[in-house]
Amino acid sequence: MVVAASREVVPAIGCTEPMAVALCTARARELLGGLPERIEVLLSANILKNAMGVGIPGTGMIGLPIAVALGAQIGRSECGLEVLRDVTPEAVERGRRMIDGRRIAICLKEDVDEKLYIEAEAEAAGHRAVAVIAGGHTSFVFVSRDGETLLDRRTPAAGGGEEEDVPLTLARVWDFAMTSPLDELRFILETSRLNKAAAERSFAGEFGHCVGRTLCCDRERKVMGDSIFTRILSYTSAACDARMAGAMIPVMSNSGSGNQGIAATLPVVVYAEETHASEEQMIRALTLSHLTVIYIKQSLGRLSALCGCVVAATGSSCGITYLMGGGYEAVSFAVKNMIANLTGMMCDGAKPSCSLKLMTGVSTAVLSAMLAMENHSVSSVEGIIDDDVDKSIRNLTLIGRDGMNETDHLILKIMTSK
Repeated sequence: MVVAASREVVPAIGCTEPMAVALCTARARELLGGLPERIEVLLSANILKNAMGVGIPGTGMIGLPIAVALGAQIGRSECGLEVLRDVTPEAVERGRRMIDGRRIAICLKEDVDEKLYIEAEAEAAGHRAVAVIAGGHTSFVFVSRDGETLLDRRTPAAGGGEEEDVPLTLARVWDFAMTSPLDELRFILETSRLNKAAAERSFAGEFGHCVGRTLCCDRERKVMGDSIFTRILSYTSAACDARMAGAMIPVMSNSGSGNQGIAATLPVVVYAEETHASEEQMIRALTLSHLTVIYIKQSLGRLSALCGCVVAATGSSCGITYLMGGGYEAVSFAVKNMIANLTGMMCDGAKPSCSLKLMTGVSTAVLSAMLAMENHSVSSVEGIIDDDVDKSIRNLTLIGRDGMNETDHLILKIMTSK
């Protein structure tokens, strides 16, 4: 499980979907051996949906064209989701000229079942290079140059793709987080350092809808007070404000999403610090939170019509429940309470207003933990909840993965017709 956590909990600059597109473009340009004269990018609907409305770090611009242009100009594929960390004003200006020269085409990839699919084709001086990412934000499954295939992992028989998921249950996640040697888990503290720094950067500036800063204003404190609860809300939403607005600051992601990493981390960190939890308690709570997210995402998939904050906030609710003194039963109650409350919250793309959804998710996480500690849990006679917590999780992911597919199509249709 340490391997699974270290693979899924990684730093990223900016929203992961446009960064993955920039990464794919950068790899195509590297294969080409020079600056492309023309780039065509083909994207699955979910990638297109999640990359249309977010700020691109270091540019002051929104959306895919500048991400593609910068991937071609200065992107380095070895940097993964930090592919654009070397952006400069000069590179942005060159990117603008590339866009103005109509050298970039971005299209929907038709007839592709994979929800996370990116194909970049670059051409220059009669040469052509193609790179394809599928299944994971940094998972290259195909590369070619001038018709010569250099890598092909597009079929299961090809092998060599992403590592197999470790089969998990909530009980296995709990046992691992509670009993593993601390030195094996200590890396998880980096999530606290990076994501808290993003929130504090946001408090000092104007990012997105300023949800986090607004919660710290005098007027709002008169209404909501100044408590552990409000600080959980403000820190979590502030980090999202900065990330979605394109701040040039890394956050620690989970399962390919920075917002999921933020929501799985900061509620736990703030509660731990405010209640003077020990370092061991902090480490075990963060491990429990992040591994719960990874577990749920195994069956939900990386991209879906279900908002990722539902999953990530469920993880943080588990971590907070543990910090409140709860055992496995209380944690399972918290999960059921979260599923009963937030199932059905749709994802209508990555954008600045995601901070509002994160605030909703983590406020529910705290409430679910408090109810669990009072021995209250939504029962199996209510809605999609089952007596078995793992079945309840599968009911959630079945709805998000399969049941909301038509919702996904309609969301994209609405977004692209405005």
